[in-house]
Amino acid sequence: MATYNLRRFSKPDILKTISPEHLSAFLSHHRDFLSTRGFDLPSSIDPATFDYDGLVDIFMEPDVDTPKDLSEALFFVDEMATPDGMDILQEEAEARGMTITGSPDPTPADVAVQVWLQDKDVLEQKHAERFIVRRRSFEYYRTEASPIPAFSPPSPEALKALEKDVDDWFEKKKRGRGARVFVYPKGGETWFLVRHGEPYKREGSIEKGEPSSIFYRPEKFDVLAYDASTGEIRVNAASKGEKDLYRRQFGRHVFGSDDFFSGAREYTLEPLRTDGEASLVCTDVDGMDWAKLKEVQYYWGGACHETEVRKADDIFAALKDSEREMPTKARIIRANFQVKFTDSKTPRTVVIRAGNTAQYTRDADSVIIEKWLTLRHFIK
Repeated sequence: MATYNLRRFSKPDILKTISPEHLSAFLSHHRDFLSTRGFDLPSSIDPATFDYDGLVDIFMEPDVDTPKDLSEALFFVDEMATPDGMDILQEEAEARGMTITGSPDPTPADVAVQVWLQDKDVLEQKHAERFIVRRRSFEYYRTEASPIPAFSPPSPEALKALEKDVDDWFEKKKRGRGARVFVYPKGGETWFLVRHGEPYKREGSIEKGEPSSIFYRPEKFDVLAYDASTGEIRVNAASKGEKDLYRRQFGRHVFGSDDFFSGAREYTLEPLRTDGEASLVCTDVDGMDWAKLKEVQYYWGGACHETEVRKADDIFAALKDSEREMPTKARIIRANFQVKFTDSKTPRTVVIRAGNTAQYTRDADSVIIEKWLTLRHFIK
């Protein structure tokens, strides 16, 4: 069975941060299972006498009989039992009219447990949502339909059908079933978060003082974002097969055609050579103060497929100081920019690869950078 890395549940003092009342309610659904592992759950928990160590031993040594919903509950509570997770959950709980109690105030773990007890789907969804902001590198695909069709978020039925087809592919690729698709309106776009399994992983462990191993299926999140104004979808996923899967399946279940996203965006870095420093102008882009070219990669080709990387605090300034120009015969295949965004004191990095890949320090930067790249003709 799949097991989870329960870092915060590996120490009794973490369990003690959950109020006795809510910990008792959290565990009561699994009283029979705990009993089979030799742990008698009392009707009410007295922190002074409760066997926290014994409970931790059971959590840290899951077996084939460990209920899947208990493992999942422990995992999601563990992941959201942080100050940041607490803020996210409290805001959502307030919006949904949930009651969060504590004496004098609830701890992060206490908040996570209470949300799980009231609506476990909320905890699961807010946990998944946090992974969106971690995605930095995207490949872009566009529709060639003209005009671009009107867009509506997929219905629950369409999502279920999408999840099934995605599940079939992952199962065939030995990654198991259980894929979920979450939908989030975000900044004028619609974001899709796909949670799925990875190939099984085996790790060495120590059980009861003896060498052993655990065998589990890691969890993975992929991110897609659709811009209805341009008909483009950008995809963050590990493999070419996964990216093609999402391109086809989202086209099928959201727009009715496997080939809806049949075109690929193409970035070109030639403006760096033809326009020089003028290609970095951004006075006409709201939210962007300045940009510098920090690194450029040239492809010379030949039998040995030679590439060359040039780095500087400011590439154009370095070229000017040495009275040099960019080579005319090498193809520019990658550029690293340092960008000062208006919302930040510290510049952030943006990487553009010739083809259809862009990488951002923050996903929110994409909207601003896309406008700049369009205006400076980096997008064909």
